[in-house]
Amino acid sequence: MNTFIAVVLVCANAIPIEGCSDDKASEVRKVRVANELGCTNGWQEIIARTDLRDEVGKTSYLKTECRRVKRAE
Repeated sequence: MNTFIAVVLVCANAIPIEGCSDDKASEVRKVRVANELGCTNGWQEIIARTDLRDEVGKTSYLKTECRRVKRAE
């Protein structure tokens, strides 16, 4: 059975979207979720509670990814 890791990358505006990755992001947030829909929910609230909220849209942007992880059976 598969689970998913929801990932939010915070990248500087100077980094192209296709170049925004774990190693180039200024911040990486990850959480295990039950399904792909879980990857799309809640990130606005999480970021809004941090100091990052003031920079997103001005000097940085968010990139979200949903990564499939196979669980050992």
